[in-house]
Amino acid sequence: MKCLPLALGLALVCGLQAATVPLTMDGLDLQKVAGTWHSMAMAASDISLLDSETAPLRVYVQELRPTPRDNLEIILRKWEHGRCVQKKVWAEKTELPAEFKISYLDENELIVLDTDYENYLFFCLENTDAPGQNLVCQCLARTLKADNEVMEKFDRALQTLPVDVRLFFDPTQVAEQCRV
Repeated sequence: MKCLPLALGLALVCGLQAATVPLTMDGLDLQKVAGTWHSMAMAASDISLLDSETAPLRVYVQELRPTPRDNLEIILRKWEHGRCVQKKVWAEKTELPAEFKISYLDENELIVLDTDYENYLFFCLENTDAPGQNLVCQCLARTLKADNEVMEKFDRALQTLPVDVRLFFDPTQVAEQCRV
């Protein structure tokens, strides 16, 4: 019986921590996410997705552009054949406001985990054919200024997800990322 209050207290603490960063936002204002972004941190379920400059999902988001039909055009940079190239990826809206279908390498789902619109945005890209096995998440920032509080919040969000590999960039590394 003494364990019951402890178990309830622990469940409440874990529940409160999990509610700090929702897995899917209730609403997403696409117009507010429009503009320039910088990839500040990346995480993946499999090291091969991020382990080298040319890894398949090691991409650097540059800009988000909402479309009139509430889809999202993502401008990103990636290393290919020894040079940095710019790519445009189309994210198609779904019934859920913070989830999009995306065809990049395979059929994937892009999920916005959290954003305050002005400073940071967290998202994950998951292969719909292998959920949990091919998952990559990123922390985007509007500026190159390091924000420890945002990075800690991103790390807490990752604790609920099956990611084993984390890459955190300092502002000088971000400034030196793949540039077109």
